Amino acid sequence: MPAVMADPLTLPRLPRLPEETTGWRRVAKVVTAQRHLEGEGFQVRRPFPSVDLSLADPFLLLDQMGEVEYAPGEAKGTPWHPHRGFETVTYMIDGTFAHQDTTGGGGVITDGATQWMTAGAGIQHIEQPPPELVTKGGLFHGVQLWVNLPRAQKWVKPRYQDIEARDVKLLAAEDGASLVRVIAGSVAGYQGPGSTYTPITYLHATIAPGAQLTLPWPREFNAMAYSLSGRGTAGVEEVAVGDGQLAVFGGSHHKGETDGLVLRAAESQPLASKNGWEVLILGGLPIREPIARYGPFVMNTREEIVQAFEDFQAGRMGTIPAERVPHLSTADESLA
Repeated sequence: MPAVMADPLTLPRLPRLPEETTGWRRVAKVVTAQRHLEGEGFQVRRPFPSVDLSLADPFLLLDQMGEVEYAPGEAKGTPWHPHRGFETVTYMIDGTFAHQDTTGGGGVITDGATQWMTAGAGIQHIEQPPPELVTKGGLFHGVQLWVNLPRAQKWVKPRYQDIEARDVKLLAAEDGASLVRVIAGSVAGYQGPGSTYTPITYLHATIAPGAQLTLPWPREFNAMAYSLSGRGTAGVEEVAVGDGQLAVFGGSHHKGETDGLVLRAAESQPLASKNGWEVLILGGLPIREPIARYGPFVMNTREEIVQAFEDFQAGRMGTIPAERVPHLSTADESLA
C-alpha cells in the first residue's frame, strides 16, 4: 500500500467534466512491461521505451522497481554512473533509497518522496538502498522516470530537487472516492511541487474499487496511464489494463472545451490492491526533436554522444567523492 494516503473526503476535489463538450481521449494501444535487470542486479518492469518514442515523447524511460519484500542482504542499487541531456525522477512509493551525485546533491528518500535530478550538461550519481535496508531487508517499491530535455536545455547546469512526501499536492476525485497525488505539473489548476524544464504532468492515483476517475487534460499533451498494481479500464471504450500494463492514449480530435481522461477500477481487486487500483498518469508537451541515445546519454546527434563519452572519460562530468573511512577509537587502535 502506498505510504502517502489520506481521506479523500477531506481534500479538494477535481471538477466534474461535462460529458458532451469534453474531448475524451481514446486508447491507442496497451503495452505490457518487460522485465530487465538493472544496476547491481535488481529487477525492473519497463513499459517503455518499448513503445514508439513519438507516443511517449517527452519521456524516455519508465522503470517500476518492485514491489518487493527484500530478505536481509538482498537489496541492491546502482554503481556510480554518468548522465547527460535529460532528467531522472525517482519516486519512492514505499521503502527507502539513497542518492548521491557529483554536485553534492542527494539524500535519502522514503515513503512517498521524490528525487528529481537534472543531469543537463553532465553529472555522475549513485543510487543505493541504505545500510539498514540491506542488513534487515524490508519493503521496496519505486518508480524511475526519464524526462528528455529539449536541445536548448541539454547543456543546463545540473541541479537536484528533493521533494518530500508532504510537498505532494493531494486531491480527491470528483465523487470523493479516489485519491490523486500531483508530483509535477498541474491538474485542474492544482500545482505539484516538481519544477520541470519540459512541460509535463505526473500523477499517482489510487482509484477505489469500482470507482471512476476523470481528469481534465491539456489538449497539446500526450497521455499515458501505467498500472502499478491492480486492474481496471482506460478510456470511454473501457479497454482492459492489468498489472504492469501501460495504456497509451491517442490525440484528441474533439473541438469541445477541454480534453479528458477516464479510468475505472475493477470492482474486484487483488489482495495487494485492496484499497484500489494504483495507477501512474503522465503526459507532456512533445519535444519533437531528433534523439540520439546510447546508454546513459541522450542527445540530438551522434556527434554529441561521442562528445559525451569523451567528456566523461576526461573527467568533465564531476568527480566521485572520496570514500569516508570510519574513525577508529583508541580501543580499536590498541587491538590492531
